[in-house]
Amino acid sequence: MSVVPIILRVYAMERQVAVALRYEPERDAAPRVVAKGKGIVAEAIMRIAREAGVPVHEDADLASVLSKLDLETEIPHELYQVIAEILAFVYRLNSEREP
Repeated sequence: MSVVPIILRVYAMERQVAVALRYEPERDAAPRVVAKGKGIVAEAIMRIAREAGVPVHEDADLASVLSKLDLETEIPHELYQVIAEILAFVYRLNSEREP
C-alpha cells in the first residue's frame, strides 16, 4: 500500500495553522484531511511531521481552504490540480531518498 502524507502550514495573523493530508491511491479517490489545527495543535502536527520525515509545503491560501474542511473529508475537485503538483513533488522527494 502506498501512503503519501503531506503537511501544509501557514502563519496567519502570527498564529500557525497546519493541515495534514493523506493519500492512499488504492483506497482513496482523492487526498483526505487527516489532521488540522491552529496554535499549539498546529505546532504538535508540525513536530510529529518533522519526526516522521513528512514533507511540509507552505501555502497560505491552500492551508486556509483546507483548514475549513472536516476531518476525513476528501479535498474538493477544484483543488485537484494544485494538490497533484504538490504530490508530484513529494513523490520525487521520496524517490530521491530511497536507495
